[in-house]
Amino acid sequence: MAKANSVVSIPASGGEAGLNRYLSEIKKFPILAPEEEFMLAKRWREHGDTDAAARLVNSHLRLVAKIAMGYRGYGLPVSELISEGNIGLMQGVKKFEPDRGFRLATYAMWWIRASIQEFILRSWSLVKMGTTAAQKKLFFNLRRMKNQIDAFEEGDLKPEAVTKIATDLGVTEDEVISMNRRMGMGGDTSLNAPLRDTDGEGQWQDFLVSEEPLQDEVIADKEERRVRHDLLVEAMDSLNDREKHILTERRLVDEPKTLEDLSQVYGVSRERIRQIEVRAFEKLQASLIRLAGEQRLLPAA
Repeated sequence: MAKANSVVSIPASGGEAGLNRYLSEIKKFPILAPEEEFMLAKRWREHGDTDAAARLVNSHLRLVAKIAMGYRGYGLPVSELISEGNIGLMQGVKKFEPDRGFRLATYAMWWIRASIQEFILRSWSLVKMGTTAAQKKLFFNLRRMKNQIDAFEEGDLKPEAVTKIATDLGVTEDEVISMNRRMGMGGDTSLNAPLRDTDGEGQWQDFLVSEEPLQDEVIADKEERRVRHDLLVEAMDSLNDREKHILTERRLVDEPKTLEDLSQVYGVSRERIRQIEVRAFEKLQASLIRLAGEQRLLPAA
């Protein structure tokens, strides 16, 4: 069994066998109870206790592997994705502030994903280092959006699919078309690719760390939803009553009101309601970004 006071590393060579040994090894580290995690984080932050830091890292290595598996479709070695995710995890542990009341998994997930995504962008020959934030968002969400609208055809997307993706992701239609073509040339590795070309037995997706959701991932997802809800509630305070009501009725309810409905409520034109809605949404976004930065839920640029 691996020692608790050292961080497990992926073998530099060994291929599939080395990765499988690593995945088996990290399953031996127990999930930390909230109180134990808090005390370890305090020991690391206040006393520089490296053994405490290593235990925090090792207890979350399965979370890194789980997240890294979700990025297998970009044709990069899984071991390299995990290594980059581990770097993000260590950065998250380094900057984690337990007194803020969040679990480490919630905070570290941002760093893990950011580290893996930056590695993919650096490694993918079709994506330049100067990629904008909007293009990064498009790069990492295009496949998901295409799956949602069943856009499986090869070649260019249909005009209606381009329009929907561009609208949902806040990018131009030209950017969607261009990114789809560039990614189509990349020869992505299938998630169902066999581990061995000779016998065809076993697929990469069969080697997830666990068939059940990780306990720390479940906790992190639940905590992240709570954090996002609390941030939204606090950010809504930046709006006046009219802005809050219009934005809520237009975007935050199951059956949104029409511009005409709200124009009658406030005795103004539909265009005026639209302007108020747009301004309120921009204020809300700015407030959310500011609050997330203050609570250090976002990695530094």
